[in-house]
Amino acid sequence: MLNLIKLPQVFTINQVPKVFHEDGIMSGYRHPCSSAKDCVLSLFQLTNETLNIWTHFLPTWFFLWKLLTVVLIQGDWQDPFTWPLLVFLVSCCVYPLASSCAHTFSIMSEQARHICFFFDYGALSFYSLGSAITYSFYTFPDKWVNSTFHKYYVPIAVVNSTISTTMACYSRFSEKLEKRICKCLRVMAFVYPYLFDNIPLFYRIFVCVGEGCTVNEASAVHYQHTTLTLLTGFLFATHLPERLAPGSFDYIGHSHQLFHVFAIIATYFQMTAIELDMAARRQWLHAHLPPITFLNTAGAAFLCVASSLCIIYFFSMALFSNRRMKERKKEVT
Repeated sequence: MLNLIKLPQVFTINQVPKVFHEDGIMSGYRHPCSSAKDCVLSLFQLTNETLNIWTHFLPTWFFLWKLLTVVLIQGDWQDPFTWPLLVFLVSCCVYPLASSCAHTFSIMSEQARHICFFFDYGALSFYSLGSAITYSFYTFPDKWVNSTFHKYYVPIAVVNSTISTTMACYSRFSEKLEKRICKCLRVMAFVYPYLFDNIPLFYRIFVCVGEGCTVNEASAVHYQHTTLTLLTGFLFATHLPERLAPGSFDYIGHSHQLFHVFAIIATYFQMTAIELDMAARRQWLHAHLPPITFLNTAGAAFLCVASSLCIIYFFSMALFSNRRMKERKKEVT
């Protein structure tokens, strides 16, 4: 069937505008003004984005199946104790789907590229908050439950998600910053909330000793998840291995593909560890946790999503405003 369809042409790095360039990737670029149809067709040909798309699109359906299993088959959605898990599973569905869509349609224009990744960044911020909500109710070490830090942990995570989306969008929007500075700003936009969200987990598995440290079968899986997450961040920040051999990993094996794969595996281990904590600590948590309410679970998630959408709207409108100003200057000259 695909033989009857003319697949879009691919280009080298010198044939596309600089905004579409990726470090160490020399070929396999799609046309910088592709139609939506061409973007979809490119899913079925080998470009430097093909595996970026599929490595996140396919896992979306696994996490959706997991969410539907909890909601429809197990029927646990009526139990408030499960609400943090549901928020987390929704975020696990949203972030890979947003990423796959961003990589699919980001080649339609320069403005479309920025806006697509604005949504990608907002989805990652939502996932970060989803992780924080589950950690607050299932993963906090025993001795920190009901502490002052625990009380303000989720509200601070909501603020961090807003800051994260703003920083990440600004790093792509600003033309005044050098590319290297933009990259550092983008990395920090996600490193900072990750470090904050994982304070209780890091304390529990790396620092805490003795009574109240919550050692159970989930601890080993938390180690695995943390190791994979650190590897994921390393790949995103360093652009290895393509920086060492530009052009050798254009289609298969470049850092962003590996980043996607390890991110999904890390999320799977994170989900597994959370479920183990839920099962092992359920009775204790029911007796000691503050009340789980709509406000501190789904309410926090809705606030995060609403604020991210407002930020994305602001930066998107600014993009179009800048474009109109540039077009007017060209007309004048």
